[in-house]
Order: sequence, then structure tokens, then C-alpha cells
Amino acid sequence: MLGLSKKDTTFLLIVIILTLATPILLQPFPENSALAQFNAGYPDLMQRFAIFGIFAIGFNILFGLTGYLSFGHAAFLGVGSYSVVWMYKLLSYNVVPGLILAIVVSGLFALLIGYISLRRSGIYFSILTLAFAQMSFNLAYSVLTPLTNGETGLQVYLNDPQVLMDESSPTSPHFFGIVMNESVKLDVGGWLFTFSNGYYFCAIIAIIVFYLSMRIFRSPFGIMLRAIKTNQTRMNYTGLNPRPYTLAAFVISGMYAGLAGGLLAAMDPLAGAERMQWTASGEVVLMTILGGAGTLMGPVLGAGFIKYFENIFSKINDNILHTWFAALPDGIEDAIVFLIHPFIGKGWHLTLGLMFMLVVIFLPGGLIEGGSRIWNAVTGKNRRKKHDAEHHPKPAPHVS
Repeated sequence: MLGLSKKDTTFLLIVIILTLATPILLQPFPENSALAQFNAGYPDLMQRFAIFGIFAIGFNILFGLTGYLSFGHAAFLGVGSYSVVWMYKLLSYNVVPGLILAIVVSGLFALLIGYISLRRSGIYFSILTLAFAQMSFNLAYSVLTPLTNGETGLQVYLNDPQVLMDESSPTSPHFFGIVMNESVKLDVGGWLFTFSNGYYFCAIIAIIVFYLSMRIFRSPFGIMLRAIKTNQTRMNYTGLNPRPYTLAAFVISGMYAGLAGGLLAAMDPLAGAERMQWTASGEVVLMTILGGAGTLMGPVLGAGFIKYFENIFSKINDNILHTWFAALPDGIEDAIVFLIHPFIGKGWHLTLGLMFMLVVIFLPGGLIEGGSRIWNAVTGKNRRKKHDAEHHPKPAPHVS
């Protein structure tokens, strides 16, 4: 189906089902329970799962598939956001023109940066992309203020042209009348499920770009990118020029990032220079490595994992901890809260850092490798392989 093998088609269908069911899957605990703190089924967080999943999928095409580590992809994220807000200001709040402009402008910007940066490889390439990203951040923050509104951020004002607006048009981001910030709530027993227009808009786009990434991975173009990652020197000796392929991968990756930045502005009509900082570029690197670089689903899992920690663990405070351990004696309760305190609230970075270290040390393939190990242990696949190797050894090669 859709040019995919049977196995990939099955995998894509599973991804579609899980994505559409996310508002239900992320509400495992009743609203009034003590564990409701860990629910993540509210629109803003679900949208970020989808948006940063798109960002990580695009970055994975450059890093995981091609082997080029960029520290400057946040520049394209910011360009995408600015493009969408400018379309709001000039035309209307319809997100479509802005997203199209975001993809085009980020692609052209990536073509410029990639053409220069890809003259080098390895750490030199990474430093060049970081330099371009920081230049872009400073331009947006203090130089190109007529275009970016500097540190205040770009937003829509009442005196903006908005030439396509009329009295019946929504006054917030929408998709041909479907308003992004509207949602339907479903109360089932003690569970409250929220089905947001904005989330499903982002989710459908995420499914489409995930499918495109699958086609890239399985295509001859994707095989060339893998060859570049494996041994670019040997590829040069065969007479193949890898530069057009790496530049194409860089541009595609930049367009994914621009689309993600545009979706951020599609959910919240504001664009700021902080989206172009080096920390945002570092975050997508962590997402990809944590989930599993070079795998299809790994970057999406990594993005969800980091955004979950950022939004859920950062909200846990001492009062919530005391509520959880109230049944314990006072001395033990205070001691447990004292020990956990550095890892929650503002200290969520410490928790995430420790977990990242554990993954890198024990699961170099990321969360995907961990899931694969668990699956093999449950199904006994490793035991069967060992049994087959012991009882059915491969015959020695025949020598004539």
C-alpha cells in the first residue's frame, strides 16, 4: 500500500492508530486520583509531542541516515514560526498559506546554509551549523527587528493588513474555519478525555511526514545516504559525488524543521528569537539519540519522552510529594521528599540527564533498542536463536 512493503504498511497502520488514539492513551489515570499528575492528555502537550516529533524525524534524515550532526537546526524552526506569523499579519489566520511559506523559506535557507557548511564534514560541519544558527538568533533578536520585532517577538496586531479577513473569519489560527484551540471534552467515569482540533491537525501532518520519511529510508536515495554515512571516502573512490545527496538531505531536514516551527505558530500565533537558540538545536539532538538515531520511530519516541519530562516532572513540587507519601510516618515522609526534591520541579533537567546517561551507556541504540530487548526477552527470540546456533550449526564452506 502507498508504495510500502507489507511489513512497513502494517507498521504505518499501527503508528496511525496509536497517533489518533493518543488523547485516550495519555490519560491512564482518573482525574481525581493522586497519579493524575502523570496524565499528559491535554492539548498543548499533545501538540508538542506531534510537532517536535516532526522536528526530530527531519533531523534524523540528516543525522541518523546520513551521519551529519547539525547543531543549527533551530534556525529553521525559528524561520518557520516567523513565516507563519507574517502570513497571519498580511493575509488572515488561516494556517495553510503560512505553513506553505514556512516550508519554502526554510528550504531556501537550508539550501544556503547547507551549500556552505557541507564543504566540511565531522566536527567542522557541526561548528559551522552552530555558528549560522547563532548568527540567525542574533539577527532575529537585535538586527532584523522590523521583521522579527526583536526580543518582544512577532505577533498579530489590530492594525495589521490581514487582507483576506472578513467579519465571519475566526480571530485565531484555523484551518478553513476549523479553529485550532477548540476541543471536545468527553467525561467517562473518572476520566476526562480532550479531543483537540489543533492536536489532530498536527497529528495528521505528523503521519504524512512520517510516511514520507519511510519512503526516503526505503528509496535508492536513502540507500545512497546510508552509503555516505558508512564510508564516504570509499564512495568517492567509486566515482560518485556525495555532495548533491548530502545537500538534498540537509534541505529536506531543514524543511521538516521549518514545518515544525510553523506548526508551533499555528497553535500559538507568536514567534520569538528564543526558538533559534542553540539549546533548541541541542534538544533535537538529544531527542534523536535518546529514541534511537537512524531508526524510523526512535526520534518520535525521544521527542515525546523529553517533552513529557519537561512538562510533567517540572510541575511536581514538594506539596505533591507530601500528598503521595502522607501515609508514611512524618520522619520517613520528610526524608523521602528531601531525597526526591532535587530531581523534580526546576530540577527535572537533572532527572532527564541521568536517564540520558543510562540510555547512552546501556542502550546505545536508544529506546528502540530497549524495546527490542524487552520484546525478544518476552517472546524468547534470543533463546531460540541460541538454541538453533547450538543444535543446527552452519556447515563449513566447501573448498574445491
